[in-house]
Amino acid sequence: MNNFRIPFFRLLPVFVCALCCTAGPAAAQIRLAAKHKPAARIVLTTPDPADSVAASLLQRFVRRISDAELPIVAADDLRRAPGAGDVLIGNGLSNAAFASDSLREDGFLLSTRDGALRIVSGGDKGSVYGVATLLERWLGVQYWGENEYTLVRSADVRLPRLHLVENPAFRYRQSQFYGMRNDPDYKLWMRLEEPQEVFAGSYWVHTFDRLLPSARYGAEHPEYYSFFDGKRHPGKASQWCLTNPELFEVVAQRLDSIFRAHPDRRIVSVSQNDGNYTNCRCDACRAIDEREGGPSGSLIHFLNKLAARFPDKEFSTLAYLYTMTPPKHVVPLPNVNIMLCDIDCDREVSLTENASGRAFMAAMEGWSAKTRNIFVWDYGINFDNYLAPFPNFHILADNIRLFRDHGANMHFSQIAGSRGGDFAELRTWLVSKLMWNPDADTDELMRTFLDGYYGAAAPHLYRYIQTITGALIGSGQRLWIYDSPVSHKGGMLKPALMRRYGELFDRAEEAVAGDSLLLARVQRARLPLLYSELEIARTEPEKDFDELTRKLDYFERQVKRFGVPTLNERSNSPVEYCALFRTRYMPRAERSLARGAAVRFETEPTGKYAALGRTALTDELFGGSSFVESWIGWEGCDAAFVIDLGERKELRSVEADFLHQLGQWILLPTRVVYSVSDDGERFVEAGAYDLAEDRSASVKFVGVKHAFATPTAARYIRVEVTGTKTCPHWHYGVGHPCWFFIDEVTVL
Repeated sequence: MNNFRIPFFRLLPVFVCALCCTAGPAAAQIRLAAKHKPAARIVLTTPDPADSVAASLLQRFVRRISDAELPIVAADDLRRAPGAGDVLIGNGLSNAAFASDSLREDGFLLSTRDGALRIVSGGDKGSVYGVATLLERWLGVQYWGENEYTLVRSADVRLPRLHLVENPAFRYRQSQFYGMRNDPDYKLWMRLEEPQEVFAGSYWVHTFDRLLPSARYGAEHPEYYSFFDGKRHPGKASQWCLTNPELFEVVAQRLDSIFRAHPDRRIVSVSQNDGNYTNCRCDACRAIDEREGGPSGSLIHFLNKLAARFPDKEFSTLAYLYTMTPPKHVVPLPNVNIMLCDIDCDREVSLTENASGRAFMAAMEGWSAKTRNIFVWDYGINFDNYLAPFPNFHILADNIRLFRDHGANMHFSQIAGSRGGDFAELRTWLVSKLMWNPDADTDELMRTFLDGYYGAAAPHLYRYIQTITGALIGSGQRLWIYDSPVSHKGGMLKPALMRRYGELFDRAEEAVAGDSLLLARVQRARLPLLYSELEIARTEPEKDFDELTRKLDYFERQVKRFGVPTLNERSNSPVEYCALFRTRYMPRAERSLARGAAVRFETEPTGKYAALGRTALTDELFGGSSFVESWIGWEGCDAAFVIDLGERKELRSVEADFLHQLGQWILLPTRVVYSVSDDGERFVEAGAYDLAEDRSASVKFVGVKHAFATPTAARYIRVEVTGTKTCPHWHYGVGHPCWFFIDEVTVL
């Protein structure tokens, strides 16, 4: 729904412009509409498609403001020469004299110096962004979200004298937001682009297997793929053997065909598959990498060969995980674009303020010394919990300025842009402004958005953001991209603070109670707090189940009402989460006979899980999707443990609960065997179960249950688990150890 209301103080500059128009000829240069009728024409000075988009955007919003439909005229169709009062878009005709070497890609000039409004482009979408800026700064239009904008209705539309030249800090700016799929104006207004608009054939990141599908080449040419642990690892997630000369020629031919099929594109990504530690260690690759100080050495040598083969094209490659650190000696050619990713960095402070950030900055400084063609992929997202508070607004500008100052000319700010995600609308609006101008004041931008989007609720939401941000910093707890509300239940989400946050949202809702649109926006912004309450409550031994049921029912109604599609990048539905919550975390009809039982490990859990496992397997608390509590893990091995029920009991069933989460290298085991005993020494097998391989990306909880044919008396239960142990060829940890996790053994 379009919203045509805006706070009075935000209208003041527009009113001032309108008043100045009556003060004299110097004030009002251009009249676009008068008494709801067009008073100007839009002249396209060139046939550039971007200029046509710009003209249409201007025409559309002038009509929405005044009902006046400005005619759009191509230069070839002019019946009179363009002049005073016209809007000239493009770099043709007399506008050419206004073009300047100072204009860069996507930059623009707006000028009324000679009585015409001139919109001159620095290239690509410069004219479009010039129109968006004109509408925003001088005509009072603000765009907030998907088909959500504010404007001031007026019979007359006039412009004062103006002259503005702007260039973006980055030539390419990308982010995430659910609204871009359904609202093309939103994407234009935010000055955002998507990979398919720029990269030939949409070849953008993790392209090795797409360029040379392992399903086609793996069996016949295993020598094209990584060598480690004594063998080649062909597969969808494997990397290439970058010193193989035949591989290079096959890749070059493939790229040539891609560019021929997309003659209007000059950049393509040739980049490693997702995953870590899977680079080739054959003698030739290892020799280069040892000389260069790391696996980026063989990668850049390979990319430089491609760049030399196609000097008029540009090749983007990842500096990611094992390739993040730059090589010691080789320098990327100018047409090699380095996509540097800060995936391992924590987000509670800026990149210069904690160890993980400083490690990334050391890499960035190294790349910056070698090239000014850097694409930074920055993560401002919680992949495992979109619907959880992620208070990182305070670090956005600091980090984006760091990227600009170290030579980055392209930037992807990957944020939680899913519907219902933590302040998704505000987050995208802020990063779009900061990617255009990193020196803008974040606090001022935030206040502008909150006032415009939430109206009278804005002060309470601003106070909430400031309070939770301070609580995060004060807690000393990390904020990372696979975070869970449970990790913060003793810090920024502890009970006293949760009560305070609830009070602030109550006040925000009260402030806009009479406006259904604004109230809905506030209630949608509250979803992360509601979700956090549920996630934290399920981990507590003592619960008020009546209150928990009320909260769960309300949360379910709200996610349905707002059409929230997913909780995480694994596409787990929030509605399914609510159903799962009722069966997994609410009281069960029967208590487990193993509640509080002692556990003796024959195979110790890995690392920190050994100590946790003494109680977590029999506490009747089931873990969540983020495996930060209750789960006990083993890496790269089989395992066995014995549960002591304390006395001989009659058993009807035993069930172990496993986690499936491929993104964290957590795979289901291949086999589970249950045995029983009276003395803990001599066991009799009760049941054995084989598990099918599961390649689904969704997070799953998989119970492996054995039901005794007849009630069986025993004191001890032995659980043997055969792990998958090594990530298979299709997984991006191919050839490396994987995990299995158990959170509970239930005995009835």
